[in-house]
Amino acid sequence: MPSESLRWETLEALKNSSKGKLKYSPDWLEKGEDILAGCIEVSSLSPLSGQILKRLSPRPLLKTRSLSSCVRDTSPEISEDLAAGASVPISPRQISSPTSPPPVSIHAEEDEQKAEEIKEDSVVSPVASSPPAISVLSPRATQMAGCIRMCEQKHKAKAKAELSLRQEQQERLVATVSICESEQLKRYEELMELKQRQEYQSMRDMLEKETQESLGRQEKLREEHRHRMKILNLRLREAEQQRLREAELERQRQVEGRERHRAINAIQEEVLQLNQLLQPRPSTLTDPALDHTPYITRGNQLCSQVSEVVPASADGQFPSVEDLTVAERALQEMRSLVRNLQDEVAQAAERKRKEQEEEEEKKKRHEELKAQQEEQKKTAARSAKEKAKKEGLQTGADESTLKWYNALQDAASQCAQAFDELSKAKDTQTKKLKMELQKAATTPVSQIANISGAPLKEAFEKIDKLLSSRPVTSAGKTVCTSQHPQGLEFVSYKLAEKFVKQGEEEVASNHSAAFPIAAVASGIWELHPKIGELILAHLHKKCPYAVPHYPPMESGTSVEDYQKILGYRVDDSKVEGQDSFLKRMSGMIRLYAAIIQMRWPYTGKQGPHPHGLNHGWRWLAQILNMEPLADITATILFDFLEVHFYIYIYIYSTQCSHLFFLHLTCLHLCM
Repeated sequence: MPSESLRWETLEALKNSSKGKLKYSPDWLEKGEDILAGCIEVSSLSPLSGQILKRLSPRPLLKTRSLSSCVRDTSPEISEDLAAGASVPISPRQISSPTSPPPVSIHAEEDEQKAEEIKEDSVVSPVASSPPAISVLSPRATQMAGCIRMCEQKHKAKAKAELSLRQEQQERLVATVSICESEQLKRYEELMELKQRQEYQSMRDMLEKETQESLGRQEKLREEHRHRMKILNLRLREAEQQRLREAELERQRQVEGRERHRAINAIQEEVLQLNQLLQPRPSTLTDPALDHTPYITRGNQLCSQVSEVVPASADGQFPSVEDLTVAERALQEMRSLVRNLQDEVAQAAERKRKEQEEEEEKKKRHEELKAQQEEQKKTAARSAKEKAKKEGLQTGADESTLKWYNALQDAASQCAQAFDELSKAKDTQTKKLKMELQKAATTPVSQIANISGAPLKEAFEKIDKLLSSRPVTSAGKTVCTSQHPQGLEFVSYKLAEKFVKQGEEEVASNHSAAFPIAAVASGIWELHPKIGELILAHLHKKCPYAVPHYPPMESGTSVEDYQKILGYRVDDSKVEGQDSFLKRMSGMIRLYAAIIQMRWPYTGKQGPHPHGLNHGWRWLAQILNMEPLADITATILFDFLEVHFYIYIYIYSTQCSHLFFLHLTCLHLCM
């Protein structure tokens, strides 16, 4: 039917009306108010109520439509009022839904049914007691109201039938659900009983298993306890043994500490006694050459070093092995200081005695030497002339010169063998000492070059102190040749080698450097004759023309080795050039000529030169009597005579002028 399709639209329209928007408050009962108090008010139909009724009830509407057609002519005012939507009061039951709502749940339908009954009871009572609210203004309106009442009753009966049907369905459904739920409850109880039995059985199994595991753990714990007791007993025995060992070690440490303490006290006593020996004696105060200040300073330092160890042991602490080692080292150094001082005092006394003897003999020999030198010169000149006439020029040095040359080389070899242990030392401390000694010997010689005055004197004093076994400061460190038994031989050899090397390198490039170097070398030679022999040995080895000696080539000697003997440098089978070779030979000959000429100006001695001009005349005579070599003879003669030119003119201008000019003539011929 078309009216059934409009049920929900009707309900929506009623819901949107003013009565359909009533609000529910949970506090109405507490406040004593009626829940449906708003429904007592008079309701009015909307302007569309005619159309709704027309759709809901076709048959009455036809009558109404016929009536309205009749009345429309007679009472047009009423139709206008209806069309305008005049308000007609109706009961709340008239605005309820004419049809049943869609199916809902059982509990929702029951609640809805109860709510409708409550509404009917609460609404009917005031309507019955009050007069009818509808006022009939015309027959058409009365007819419309009747139709509305009929429609309401019809739908009410239909709603009651549907409600009873739904109630029966609900009761059947409740009975069915109750039966199903009771069955499910029985199954659930059976299931829970089964689970309880299973849980009980599993609990029993688990308890039995835990009981067995606990018994196993207890047995394992007992075994571990027995094992730990054994270990603890072993540890206790080890601890007791360790304690006994520590007690023995402590007792031994105390015994050793007391012994070290006594040893340090004895060392301190000996050091103090030796320090007293370093003080200058009245007999040595008058000797200005002997300086006790370095010995006294170092002795005081060693005494302080030993004294620093003693207070630590005096506080109840025993000195360590390192402290004892330091004290013993200080004692050894103190002993060496005393020995060096005593040696220096003995040397000074010996030198003083020799000087006195020499001074006495000098006066006697001076006159004899003059006469002998004049005779020797005349004899040598005559013999040289006769020999030259008989034999001509020599090809090698004479026998005495070769003997002197070989003796110098043997002395140098013996000196090198004397410090062989120091040069081949492998321990770090000895190597370090060797480097410090070599640096202390070579550094002052390297600094000479073109210096003069105070710096030159300072370099000379450093070398003299080093050769006199006195401490010298080099590169911030104090070194002394007495620190090693072979230190003095090593320093002497390296010092002589450095002097010759300076002539080979420095003088070869700077001719004026020959004079300060020669002055220092001659002064050192005068104080330490051994150094002069080593200088000559190194010079003859690097420059055999300073002998003069032309070494012959022996059988079995290679060309390279023979060139090394002649003074050439050979590196990787490559011989140096002739210019470089002549330059080096020139430097060494100039140094040799300067040594013959120069003397150390700051000494007070007036004795003879350790290697004076007579050696220069000997060399010059021998080199002129030997067969000249190409380039070499002319070069070395020129360098030698250039150094000695002015001194020769000054000394021999009156006595030996003819010999000097003869030499110059020979030099010119050689060139």
